[in-house]
Amino acid sequence: MPLTKIQSLGITDGTIVNADINASAAIAGTKLTGVGKVLQVVTATDATQRSTTSASYVTGSNTLSISITPSSTSNKIFIIATTTTINQGGAQSYFTIYRDSTNLAGAAGFHYTEGNAGEGQELPTTMSYLDSPSTTSATTYQVYMKSSGSGVYSYLNAASVTGTITAFEIGA
Repeated sequence: MPLTKIQSLGITDGTIVNADINASAAIAGTKLTGVGKVLQVVTATDATQRSTTSASYVTGSNTLSISITPSSTSNKIFIIATTTTINQGGAQSYFTIYRDSTNLAGAAGFHYTEGNAGEGQELPTTMSYLDSPSTTSATTYQVYMKSSGSGVYSYLNAASVTGTITAFEIGA
């Protein structure tokens, strides 16, 4: 029997549900808007062991630093830094992340270690923070560290393990 009529079944806007979408379907990034969209990612690495005896926060590494320019003042920046830390000689070591000249964690930092009077212990260290910089200007995020006292060393990227810092701009 010959086909006499083909009926068009259109989809009305707003009527597609998750069950209608094939699991392998790709959605263009330009169609994803709103809260939670990752707009850009910036990362840096550093494999040089850095140390300090300073009781005030100092730059842990000139290369464990990134600059990101948010596209909107309402967007958030998620920062994650991973490295290996160590302290020696009974030190207390503190590690933090700065946004430009602002310590995002305050005096105690995001990570704290306390060593014994002998050799320190290498510790994997991860610090993360969801920041609201409220700017569209270039913003620098950098790992800083300090030691508890004179002559007592704190180390970043201990044993020259590669440290990383990554910033994700998240749409608001």
